Parts: sequence; structure tokens; C-alpha cells
Amino acid sequence: MALQLWALALLGLAGTSATLRPRKLDSFRSETELNHLVVDEASGMVYVGAVNMLYQLSADLQLEQRAATGPALDNKKCTPPIEVSQCHEAVLTDNVNQLLLLDPPRSRLVECGSLFKGICALRALGNISTRLFYEDGSGEKSFVASNDESVATVGLVGAADPGGERLLFVGKGNGPHDNGVIVSTRLLDRTEGREAFEAYTDHATYKAGYMSSNTQQFVAAFEDGLYVFFVFNQQDKHPARNRTLLARMCKQDPFYYSYLEVDLSCLDPGDAQAPAFGTCLAASLDRPGSGGVLYAVFSTDGRGGRGPRTGLCLFPLDEVHRRMEANRDACYTGAREVARDTFYKPFHGDIQCGGHVSGASKSFPCGSEHLPYPLGSHDGLSAKAVLHRGGLNLTAVTVTSENGHTIAFLGTSDGRVLKVYFAPDGSSTEYGAVLVEINKRIKRDLVLAADLASLYAMTQDKVFRLLVQECASFSSCTHCQSSQDPYCGWCVVEGRCTRKAECPRAAESGHWLWSRNESCVAVTGAHPQNMSRQAQGEVQLTVSPLPALSDDDMLLCLFGGSPPHPARLQEGAVVCNSPSRSSLPRTPPGQDHVAVTIRLHFKRGNVFLTSHQYPFYDCREAMSLQENLPCISCSSNRWTCQWALLEHACQQASPGPEDGVVGAHMEDDCPQFLNPSPLVIPVNHETDVTFQGKNLDTVQGSPLLVGSDLLKFEASVSTQEPGTFSFRTPKLTHDANETLPLHLYVKSAGKNVDSRLQVTLYNCSFGRSDCSLCLAADPAYRCVWCSGQSRCVYEALCSNATSECPPPVVTRIQPETGPLGGGIRVTILGSNLGVRADDVKRVTVAGQNCAFEPERYSVSTRIVCTIEAAEAPCTGGVEVDINGKLGHSPPHAQFTYQPQPHSVEPKQGPQAGGTTLTINGTHLDTGSEEDVRVTLNDVPCNVTQFGAQLQCVTGPQAVPGELALKIYYGGSEVPSPGITFTYRENPVLRAFEPLRSFVSGGRSINVTGQGFSLIQRFAMVVIAEPLQSWRRRRETGPLHSVTVVGTEYVFYNDSKVVFLSPAVPEEPEAYNLTALIRMDGHQALLRTEAGAFEYVADPTFENFTGGVKKQVNKLIHARGTNLNKAMTIHEAEAFVGAERCIMKTLTETDLYCEPPEVQPPPKRRQKRDTAHNLPEFIVKFGSREWVLGRVEYDTRASDVPLSLILPLVIGPMVAVIAVSVYCYWRKSQQAEREYEKIKSQLEGLEESVRDRCKKEFTDLMIEMEDQTNDVHEAGIPVLDYKTYTDRVFFLPSKDGDKDVMITGKLDIPESRRQVVEQALYQFSNLLNSKCFLINFIHTLENQREFSARAKVYFASLLTVALHGKLEYYTDIMRTLFLELMEQYVVAKNPKLMLRRSETVVERMLSNWMSICLYQYLKDSAGEPLYKLFKAIKHQVEKGPVDAVQKKAKYTLNDTGLLGDDVEYTPLTVSVIVQDEGVDAVPVKVLNCDTISQVKEKIIDQVYRTQPCSRWPKADSVVLEWRPGSTAQILSDLDLTSQREGRWRRVNTLMHYNVRDGATLILSKVGVSQQPEDSQQDLPGERHALLEEENRVWHLVRPTDEVDEGKSKRGSVKEKERTKAITEIYLTRLLSVKGTLQQFVDNFFQSVLAPGNAVPPAVKYFFDFLDEQAEKHDIKDEDTIHIWKTNSLPLRFWVNILKNPHFIFDVHVHEVVDASLSVIAQTFMDACTRTEHKLSRDSPSNKLLYAKEISTYKKMVEDYYKGIRQMVQVSDQDMNTHLAEISRAHTDSLNTLVALHQLYQYTQKYYDEIINALEEDPAAQKMQLAFRLQQIAAALENKVTDL
Repeated sequence: MALQLWALALLGLAGTSATLRPRKLDSFRSETELNHLVVDEASGMVYVGAVNMLYQLSADLQLEQRAATGPALDNKKCTPPIEVSQCHEAVLTDNVNQLLLLDPPRSRLVECGSLFKGICALRALGNISTRLFYEDGSGEKSFVASNDESVATVGLVGAADPGGERLLFVGKGNGPHDNGVIVSTRLLDRTEGREAFEAYTDHATYKAGYMSSNTQQFVAAFEDGLYVFFVFNQQDKHPARNRTLLARMCKQDPFYYSYLEVDLSCLDPGDAQAPAFGTCLAASLDRPGSGGVLYAVFSTDGRGGRGPRTGLCLFPLDEVHRRMEANRDACYTGAREVARDTFYKPFHGDIQCGGHVSGASKSFPCGSEHLPYPLGSHDGLSAKAVLHRGGLNLTAVTVTSENGHTIAFLGTSDGRVLKVYFAPDGSSTEYGAVLVEINKRIKRDLVLAADLASLYAMTQDKVFRLLVQECASFSSCTHCQSSQDPYCGWCVVEGRCTRKAECPRAAESGHWLWSRNESCVAVTGAHPQNMSRQAQGEVQLTVSPLPALSDDDMLLCLFGGSPPHPARLQEGAVVCNSPSRSSLPRTPPGQDHVAVTIRLHFKRGNVFLTSHQYPFYDCREAMSLQENLPCISCSSNRWTCQWALLEHACQQASPGPEDGVVGAHMEDDCPQFLNPSPLVIPVNHETDVTFQGKNLDTVQGSPLLVGSDLLKFEASVSTQEPGTFSFRTPKLTHDANETLPLHLYVKSAGKNVDSRLQVTLYNCSFGRSDCSLCLAADPAYRCVWCSGQSRCVYEALCSNATSECPPPVVTRIQPETGPLGGGIRVTILGSNLGVRADDVKRVTVAGQNCAFEPERYSVSTRIVCTIEAAEAPCTGGVEVDINGKLGHSPPHAQFTYQPQPHSVEPKQGPQAGGTTLTINGTHLDTGSEEDVRVTLNDVPCNVTQFGAQLQCVTGPQAVPGELALKIYYGGSEVPSPGITFTYRENPVLRAFEPLRSFVSGGRSINVTGQGFSLIQRFAMVVIAEPLQSWRRRRETGPLHSVTVVGTEYVFYNDSKVVFLSPAVPEEPEAYNLTALIRMDGHQALLRTEAGAFEYVADPTFENFTGGVKKQVNKLIHARGTNLNKAMTIHEAEAFVGAERCIMKTLTETDLYCEPPEVQPPPKRRQKRDTAHNLPEFIVKFGSREWVLGRVEYDTRASDVPLSLILPLVIGPMVAVIAVSVYCYWRKSQQAEREYEKIKSQLEGLEESVRDRCKKEFTDLMIEMEDQTNDVHEAGIPVLDYKTYTDRVFFLPSKDGDKDVMITGKLDIPESRRQVVEQALYQFSNLLNSKCFLINFIHTLENQREFSARAKVYFASLLTVALHGKLEYYTDIMRTLFLELMEQYVVAKNPKLMLRRSETVVERMLSNWMSICLYQYLKDSAGEPLYKLFKAIKHQVEKGPVDAVQKKAKYTLNDTGLLGDDVEYTPLTVSVIVQDEGVDAVPVKVLNCDTISQVKEKIIDQVYRTQPCSRWPKADSVVLEWRPGSTAQILSDLDLTSQREGRWRRVNTLMHYNVRDGATLILSKVGVSQQPEDSQQDLPGERHALLEEENRVWHLVRPTDEVDEGKSKRGSVKEKERTKAITEIYLTRLLSVKGTLQQFVDNFFQSVLAPGNAVPPAVKYFFDFLDEQAEKHDIKDEDTIHIWKTNSLPLRFWVNILKNPHFIFDVHVHEVVDASLSVIAQTFMDACTRTEHKLSRDSPSNKLLYAKEISTYKKMVEDYYKGIRQMVQVSDQDMNTHLAEISRAHTDSLNTLVALHQLYQYTQKYYDEIINALEEDPAAQKMQLAFRLQQIAAALENKVTDL
């Protein structure tokens, strides 16, 4: 409901009606999506950047110029200029405008697009078609904007110094194909060898760190004095969160020493618990005075159940500068330990703060090289939102000032611009909203016009111009003031609503009344306050606020319709003359005055000032206002009237005293009669009435008559004594009511004398049908019960009245049944049930006491009591005791039933409630509806139907779940065991289509989602809230809120319901229409990411000319407007008469349909006018029909009958064609049959493979989802760094995992350990001598005995030994590489370099890559590789795997394909792990699996969340099956194994007859504890696997082994048959390949994706290769490609791909390894440029990926090309990266062991090494040989010769 609240908030603003409709907004529509908008303040010209286009518009949005910017051939990966020969991927690509800025001093426009890596151009402001500068060949240095459309770019044009060179400051995020530059300063003019758009200096850019995973989205850029600011959002990955940052740097800082960023936080003031708004959407700077203020719009996505929220926060720049300077000072001078948590290095990582002298920040305001930079701080600024909303996003903001008042304009996501006023106290008020384009997002560029009088807003493809104010539309001061528009005020002297600047005398007091705090000019007082119609005089008016008036300002007075006359000013008041009597309007009937409007006008221009209602009274009318009281009515009113006694008239009061009158307000002196007695008069009885009189001097001597006009009687009055009178009433009758008030008149001489004689006529019989009712009457009425007449009468009319009533009579009771528990109310109806409540002494119902409730008692007729519980069922009547008299009812009151509910339907419903439950049972209608209460978890279920069945409507519940239904009768719970109702989660609405409907409704809206089957009643509800702007401007009357409920729908299934859209009010643009789906108690907004459901105005159709359409061709054409705005050709209907006209075309303006062949009858036949009995043409769109006229068919007949033409012409033609066709048919029929047969076979094969792939892929996806959950739960089992390097470096060695480098055990006596370790450290220092190490390596490589395996092992040892100084290691590697390259270049075989690892340096490169790519493998490429491995493993294990032959049904390797169709059944067994106390684990196995295979699958499933290295081995556990009371140990081979001669078959689950759902027990048992049969057989059988005479097989016997009894010839045939069968199964390779394709692609993409993800080592080494190629003048691209391929993909990735256990803690089965080898071979093929010609004889593995190889080759090419285009990695950057690796991991490696092993080579080739060192002059100088001899002496414990 957040959206409705938002709408209500908009509509809650003050709104008044005016006479103007909303003015149509100036607009411009683009053919493509709009991106940016800027305004030239000098010319007012508007410049708009769109996709592929720039527009130059006038201020009123008229097109002046346009310039196309795209599309063009491009690819994000290619470097411009684009040449198709170099960039094969180039396609026509749209150019999205990324940056559009003005440079007014140079009269030019800066525009940057997404094409060509984001290069920019300069254009002339006067004509954007003129391009002043554009260069696409400058390379990376000219790439300014992001070439990713989703990554924002912001910028600012300025100068470092006033009048200095023009600079462009740019901020942008880093897209996947960008150059990594985040912030940069660029030139706009050529200077000192630099082109425009190149960096200002080499240091004027910031790039994202290579290991940085944070992403930025820039929002705004602005300047303030010396500084440039950037506002951007940053998505941090560690920890995952979004931050809004404000960055600042000096304009004059070419080195970015001053860069500082801090956090910005916007808090919700209304909810202290709510998290801060997360993302900044827009920002704008305002300078209301000396300092600027940053206005920023923030939003949050609404996760966590709070709903989306938006807030506007203010950040004064003075406060921003103070906080930033405080941060700089804290970093420069603070403690390092404290600063570590607060400060960081943006885009890179940690920063070293502290250690600088105090005052450094002031001494170096723009930073310095010796100070920490760039600087980021978590200690930022926070502010509370001054405006916050829920349910809607604010998308744009711009701020301006008017007369010192701050006003903000805010764009919204639903197409409105909100107007907000900021008061000086910091509060904000939303005072208006303008609908720009309904449900279309307002884009971020919301820009004020040059004159600040209008505002430009952009939606998807339109620009609109909105006036910032519409003061002129408010026609009166009241409307002007109620608008609350801070732009507006009432210009008094001109009588119109204006801006202050437009009011000529606004500076004078009281002449311009501001709308927000000043009231309109009003008359606050008048003297005299009223005036008689007969009098004339002056009226003095007090006016406030009275504007300052000059001598020229003459005011006019107008009384009603009388002519104006000049007013005069007197002591600050305005004096007017009253009008003549004749000009006053008549006094209205029933009133004694008339109110006349006094209006004050300025004479100049007849401008209205103010008005006042002034009363003129008429005394003659005043005397008749009160009935029968002429004198009192005259003298008691508020005017100055007096009563003339003699004239018997009311007249204007005299100024002085006068005789014979009753003065004004002296009504007590009037002659009058009063105090009648008695006050009540019975009917049908003559009654003597006396009354008093006073002030009767003027009426003495005249006879008096008293009477009533109502009852038409008159009686004479007699005088008893002076002042006392009497008269006798006749017998009056009145039966309509109990009483009748009478106001009696008194007449003297025919004239009314004031009479206050008011009496009441009463009737005792009315409403008193029994004695008790009669005696309960008011004693003043003197009513008695007359037993003779059996009625209630006045006491004088009865001779035998009685004071005792007869016994009570009970006529009826409600209810007649009740529960044994009692507690229900019983209502007893009857007569004579007492006169008052105290008369009721006792009540019993069916023998049970019933507690009387006096407050519900009704005299004589009703008693209500609450019955007590009964112990046993009983039946009986009611007994009441009324003052000792008993009354009984017939014995039909039964309180015997115990209600017993049995069931409830439905059983479940939505959590929001609203489900109607029907409760069935027995005696449920016991008691009455008010006695029954139903609850679910204490939440009432409101009872709607009471009877044999109960129905109630559920309420909402906080959480879903099953709840017991409780039913209460009279407060007592009725047992209802087992009756429950389940609350399910509310239905979810996922999508709907179409997205709009005409206002007349009736369109089918398909709503899809989940959980619809829970719902009983659906409805489509539309809430129409009038927009404020329309409320003010509607001529025909105000609009009102409307809620429309559409109940027509069709329920299809749980996920689909189709609604008919309900009709809504016309003028949809005048309402905020919110559509939602009501599902019982749940409501869901009809809004998705695709947008909200909307209504559009109905189309209009043109009626046929003359009302008749002559139908002469095949189609009927109807014209109109907006025909397809909310309708498709499939939904639209048209009819000709009663028959359908088939729709053919439907466009915005035209409809074509094909009518019936024969003219149909009309739908509504005219009885008389036969000329118009033509069929109507009716168009039906949804619920609405349009009758456009009638259709007249053309009935003219041709001269020759059609029946003759057809046989004569068509007959011969058919005969000729038939002969030709027959001949052709005979020839082609046979070929066609053959073709169809082959085609059918091929299609069948293709379909079967496709179906299999689809099914397998679906199954795999489901399984991989489970695997992914496991990965999320336990993480990818990546090995730690040491284990990783051990496996990569040393696992392939001859000792494998027993290698000393892996075990880390040195065989050194303890007594010598310290000496040896010291010597090894000295040896390490010696290795750190480049001269020694180069000589050492050269010497070893010159030895013949130093084999390739030894070189590999030596290089790995060297890598570990030098790991602490990887920079040095890299230097050695480079040096050796240069030597190696020289050798190959001299030998003219450069392509052969790096082909193998035949040298130490080549292995060093492999190890270097492994080290540098570990983190990348762990963070990025590891997951797709692991998923690929798991997918292959799952796919292989899903089918049979031959445990002996290592072949599988599902594999990628044809040599590992199981060549037989083995029958198998999947089983799911429950496994209990003994002694571990876990629940049974379901495991999927196959019945053809061997026991070892089953164990492996069980271990894999049970221990899946643990690393593989911790799993028990399959041969260390025992599997036990207990099919009954006995237990059976399962093993691969035992005494029960099947034998055939010398062949034994390995046992499977099928062998043991283990069924689906069986329970197996896994226990860890030693060999000595194994069962006897296993001990006897297993070891011997295992040994026998290797012996010829005792062979085993699992699924298929080997094809080369045939039984001895078969002949040679038979053997050959058998082999051929087997081979043929094997090849039939090759289609399985295709099926597996298709299933795994997505995982293979994902891995390739993760490895071959250029951009941020490329590790710096790869870029560094590839650049090194390019540099060396250029140095050696190698221009052959193939050679460079081969070098790169051999150095990275083949050297590292293929190794990891074939050996996943090098990086993951997993076990790779041989069958999985076979498939990985195929993928690895494909990867290798993709990296070569050689084209492989495939033929029928090509290996299946090559053919398998033949189709994808070209795509993969292109990926490799793009990867190499993308890396070449990346920003260069400097030596310094690379060394920093290597130092981080050394610092992080060296301590964990076995460095001493590596040094000891290295020394073994020194010892082996000691003499050769010593000789080499002694021959090298540099080594001699450094005494390296001597140092080696010393080390040898220490290590070998011998004395040297030296």
C-alpha cells in the first residue's frame, strides 16, 4: 500500500478549483532514447544527447539542428579506429551519449559517446553539425567515457586558473571493457604535444587497482572555488555493501595529491531503526548565499520488508570542507594504529597515515608528494532527510532560489515533477506536482532554463518544458494564497497572482502578498455593523492589510448592483455611502434582512481589491419570524426595531424615548399570555385550562379568543380575576402519535396578541396495549387500565380502573436452543412483564436459572437474561416471576444440544486472511449468531452466516502455519478436535500482460504468479485519485476519488488468472490510477519491473460519411486515433450486422477487416424504414462498442453470368495443368519418397539427441543447484597456498606425494641441525646474488646428466627458495628469458620457444604463473572450473561405469565410452553412518554399481561438506545391509561372486538384490575386524586381478578376450560386430557434450575474459613478449600468438584443467579425468591458429567440438587483443603485487628444505660450479667461489683447502 500512501500524500496538498485547464506542455520527441540535456545560459539554447543523435533545440523546444553520432561498426573489445580486417567482431553498434557538457567561453560543446571506447568530440555551440575536433586514432590516452551503456560518466568543464587553459574533469565507473580509469583531468585544446582529451599530465588519472573488485557508479560532478567534487556510489565486495562517496580534489593539482573521498549518509528521520538510505540517485548544487549546499536524493531497495524508500538530504559545503580538512589532519598527524580503521587508499587498499608534523594540512592545502595520497575516509558526513517518501523513487533533483526562498524540483520514477519549498527553519513542504508523462521515469538531467522561468525534464524519448510557476492561472487572491507556491503572491494594485518581480509596486507595503505567509486583503470590521433598509448613511470599513495608497490611487465602492461611487479614506479606514432603497434587493421570504456585497475597486483599471457582506434589515418582516409572537419577534431580534402598540406594527427604532412603543431588546414589555395549566390535555375529554397575562393595557375591553390552527378549534376566554384567564377545550382527538405539542394563539379584535401558551395533547391508549405498559406511563398523564374496556384510558373516562395487572404472558423466546455450557442470552417476549425492571424477581429457562440483565429490559414486553450451564440435557419452558405473579411459556425451549463441529472447508488460505470458511457439524445453529465466536490463534474469524452450517471470514496471521480452529458458544469453547486450518504464504504476482487498457475496460489481463489456488475470490481494483493540478483547473466541477472493483475473471491454475480490466473514469491523465489485484484479504500492486499497469483514453473513430459504407472491395476500412494504444489485432473485434468481420490490420489510425462474403442481416432490424435495414458496422474494443454506420454491399450483376464464365475458361485450363502435373508427379514421387525417408530418419536422430540433451541438461541443472547450495554452505574446497604450490610444483615428481618438499622432513642429525640451518641461510644469501645464480643455472644446464625432469624439479626448488623475494625471482627469469629468446631468434626458430619445458627458465615461468594466478583462480576462475568438474562427475556417475575397464556410458572420451547398452535402474538408498549419530542420508546409486562404487558415492554424499582429504577411504569402511533380521556385509568379491570359467564378475547391488529405499549401514572397521567371508576372499581376489588365470569383469568383458571354444573366424566376426556396436553409441558423446556445454562455456569465458579480471602478471608478461617481439623486429602475429599461448593457456590453464586436484581438495576419478582431457585438448586447439581440417577419419574428440572451436578461437584472439589494449602494468606496480604475495605466503613454505635440496645439485656438480665461478670476473670480484666453499664445509662437515 506504499504506492497508495504516496498518492494520497500528493493529493493531500491544498487544492482549489480554477477556470483554466492545464496548459499543454512544450515538448520534443526523439526517435531514440534520450541520455543527457544541457542549457546554454547565454542563448537559452537546449542541447540534447540521445542514442545515435544530438539535437540543438530552441528554448521552446523547436528543432534547430541535429547531428547523427551513430550507429557505426564497433565492438567493445576493439580499439579504434575500427577496421573490419582487424576487428572481425565489429557490428553496427548504437552510440549512447555518455557525456554532454558546455564550454561557453570557447563557444563549443563537449560530447562523448559509448562508441570507440568512449572517445569524445568538440562541436560548435552555434551549429552542432560543425565538428571542431574529433580524433579516433590516438589510442587509449583519448578514451574518456565508459563504453558500457550501463556505466555512468559525469564531467565538468573548467580551468585550473582563472583564464587558464580549459580542462575537462571526468569521473566514470569501470566497465568490463574499459581502460580502468576512474577519475581523470583532460585537456580540451592541443598543447605541448598533447591532443585534446588526453590527460592533463601523466599523473592526472586514477585507475582501479588490479585486484580491486569494487565498482563505481558516478552521479554528479560540480565545482566549488578551488575544488572539483564528484558524487558516486561504490559497491564494495568485501564487505558487501553500497556506499555513497563525495570526492574532492584541487583544480590546480596535476598529480592528484589532493584527492580525498568521504562517505555520505542520508538517514530516515521518521524511523530511527531504519538503515541509512543506500544509493544516491541524483544530486544538485545550490548557492543560496555565501556557501553552497549539496542536495542529494537517496533511495533504498526495500529489502527486509520495509518497502522501497527515498529521501532528500542537504549537505552544506562549508560543513563538507570542515569535515574533509579534519580528516586530512587526522591522517597526517594521527596515530597509525587508530588511522588504520578509518582511512584507506581509494581504488587500491591500505594507506600509511601518521608521522607528519602538525599543520601539514594547512601548509599543503592541495596535498603533496610526501603526504599520504589518494586518501579515503570512513569518517564522513551524515544528514537526516528533509523529505522522505515510501513506495516511489525520486530520480532527479534541481534547486533554485526565488526572492531568497529555496525551491527544489524533484523528478519521480512515475513521470512527475514534485515542487518542494524549504523553509528557513529547515523544514520542507511539498506544494505541488506536475504530471510530465505518466509512468515514465524522469531522467537525472532536470535542468532550469536560462531565464530560470521554466524547467526542462526528460523521459525515455521526450523532452518537456515546464513552467516553474503558474501564478497567472490563479484568478483570485484566495486561489493564489491556497496554492502555497513560493513563486507566487497577490499583486494588489493589478489584481492578479504574479511573481514578485512582475508586480510593479511590490516593494511598497501591502502591494504584493506572498502566498505562503500573508493573507489576502479583507474587511475586518464595519461601522455601523448593519443598517435599516429605510435608512441611508455612511459605512466605515476597516481593511487589512490596507496597501499603501498614493494620491493617484482612487477607490470605488459598489453595493450589490448599485452604480459605483468614490470612497474616501479616513484615519486608515475606507468610507462608503449606503445605496438608495430602490437599488437594494428584496428581502428573501422567511428572513428579516438581506446581505449585500460591498466591493472595493481601484478606479484605475477597475481592479478588485476586496469585498464584504453587509446586512440591510427590514423591521416589517421581523414581526413574523416567530409564530404567534409578533411583538416579541420584533423587539428581540439583533436589529434596532421597536413595536408600536397602538399601530400593532414593527418599525425602525426612534433615536430618543417615545410613548406607546416597546423598545428594541425589551421584549419582556410586550403584551403577552403565558403559564397555561394544566400543561397536558387528554384526548376525548373537555378540559378547563387557565393561564396568565401581563402588559395587557392596550388589549383590555376586547373579547379574547384562544384556538389552534392545527386542530381547527377556537374557544372564548373568560376572565377569573385580573391577570388570570380560562377557557374549556372541546373533545380533541389525535390517534397518530402518543402526544401532540400545541402552540395556542390568542386574538383580540382579530389581531394576534403574543401567546406563549404551549400545551401537550396526549393519548393514553397509543402504544399501551397491556396493563403494565399503561401503568408505566408518565404519572402526569393520569392513565389507568380500565378492565371493563381492556384498554388504557384517561382516568376520568373509566369507572372501574384497576391498579393490579394480570399475570405475565410469555409469547415467544429467542433462541429456542442452547448449549449445555450456557452463557448465551435468551430474549423473552410477551406482555405484562412488569412495569419496571425491579418487578422482575426471577427467571428460569428449562428449569435453569437465567441471570436477568436490567439494562436490556423493555417495559412489559421484553426480558433478556443469560442462562446458566446445565449438567445434563434438559427441555422445558420459560417461567418468569413478576412481583409474585408467574408467567409460563409453552414447553418448546430446548437447551439440550451440544454443538459439534466436524470439518472445515477449505483447509488452507493466504496469510493475509479473507478466506471464507464453511464449518460443518451437528447442532451448529444452537443459540443465535451473536453467541457464536470463531478464532484461529486468537485472531477472530468473523461469522457471516449462522445456521446448520457456519461461515466465517479469516483474519490475517503474522506467520504461516497450521492452526487449530476454535469455536465458542456463549463464551464456552466447544470441543473441535482435529479441525485445523493452514495459513500459506500470500500469493506472489510475478508478471502481467498486456501493460495497459482503455478506460472503458474489458481487456483480458493475464496475471501470472504463484499461489493463486489458495484464493476464493479475485478482483482487479483500480484506485483513482484526482491529481492536484487537475483539481484546481477543472471547469465542470471538482474530481473525486473513485475506487473501481472489477470482479470478472477466469481462474486457470495456481499460476495464472485472467482478469477483465474494469472501466475507470474518463480523462485518465487527470487521475493517479493505481491498479492492484485483490485476492481474498491480500492485495498486490499490478506493478513489476516492466512497469505499472496503466489506463489510456479510449480511441476515437470517424463515422462513415453519410452513415453508409459502400462495400465494393474485399476490406472495410475504419479510421480513428489511438486505435492500437491498448489493443492488438488479436483482441479487437468487428462485426457486420450479426456476423464477424475478420481483423486484418490495426494501426494507430487505421483498422481493416474482411467482411462476410454475403451481406448479413442487421443486428438490430428496423421495422419501418426498410431503406436502413442494412447491417451495422460495429467495432468492439473490450467492453465498448462503436457503431460507425451501415454497410451496403455491391449487388450489381455482370452482363455474362458467372455460371457460364467459370466452366468455359477454367475447364480447359484445369485439364492442361492436370496433365503436366501428373507427368511431373510421376517422376518426382519416387525421389520425394526417398528424400522424405532420409529426412525423417535425420530429424528423428536429431530430435532424439536434442530431447536427450534437454532432459539431461535439466536434470543436471537441478542437481547442480543442490551442488551450488552445498558450495554456498561449505564453500569451494580451494587448497591453501602451500598445498597448492606443493601439488603444482612437486606432485608430478618421481616420489609424488612422498616427496621431501611435500612432507617437509629433513634427514639431519639433531646435533648438526643448527649448523646446517645456519649454512643454508648463507646459501640462501648466495642464491640472492644474481651473478652466482645465473652461473649456477648455466653450469647445471651444460651438464648432460642434468635431465629435463631434473630441470623441472630444480626450477621448482628455486621457486620455493626465492619465494621471499619474488621481485628478484622475476628479474632472474627475465634475464634468462632474454638469453633464451636470443638463442631462438639467432637460430631463426622463434616459434619453437616455450613449446616445451626443456630449460630451467621455462619451468620457472610455469611456476611464476602458478604463483601469480593463485588468487585469481581462487576468486574468479575457480568457481566455474569447480562447477565444470562437479558437472562432469555427476554426469559420469549418473550412468553405469565399468569399474574394471574404467569406461562409462556418459563421457566425452570415445576411448572411455562403454560399448554396450547396459541395463540399470537408479536406486535411492538410506545410509546410516555408525557411531556418528546423524540421521539417515539418502544417496542415489545404480543397481549395477560395484560395492566400492557405492561406497564412494555414499562417502561423497555423507561427507560432501568436508574437504576430500578428510574423507575415509572406500577400503577403510564396511557396508552392511540388513534386509531382515540378519545382516549382510557387502563386498566387491566374495564367495557368492558369479563365476564363468576363469572369469569372476564383481559384485553389484543387483547381485545382492538390494532394492530401492533399502537401508545400508556404513561403519569404519579395520581389516582385522572384517567379516570372515570378506577376509577369506577379498585379499586373494584383489591379488588375483593381476593374474591371467583368474580374471574379473564388471559390466562388459574385454572385446579382445573371447572364449576358447569359438573358432578364429567367429572371433573376427565377433570383434567386428562389437566395433560396430561401439560406434553406434558415439551419439552419447554428443548428448553429454550438449549437457555440459554451458559449464564448458562458463569456464572458457572466465579464463578468456579481458578487462578488470585479467591478473596483472598476465598483462605484464604479455607486454614483455610484445616488447621483445618489437625489439627483435618480429612482425609475424603467429609467432607472438604462439609465445603467449605457450606461456599462459598451455603452460598453466591446461595443467589446472587436467588436474583439478592441484587447486581443489578433490579426488579425480580416471573416468572423469578422461572427459577433462577432451576439454583440455579442445582448449589447446582453440589457442592455436592452425586450422584443423576435419574429415571422416578425424578422432571423435576433435569432431565433438568442431563447431565450437571457431568461437573459442575468437575468444582467445579477443582475449589477447583486449590485454594488449589494457593499461600497462609498470615494473613498480608488478613488484608491489609480487611483494604482497611474498609477504602473505612465504612463511608457510618449506624454504629450508628447498635450500637443502638445491644444495644437493651444488654438491653433485661442485667442481664444475667452482670452475665456472672462478672463470667469471664478476664472480671473482665478489668471491663467490670462496663463499660457496665455506658453505660446503659447514654443510658437509669437512675442512676446506682454503
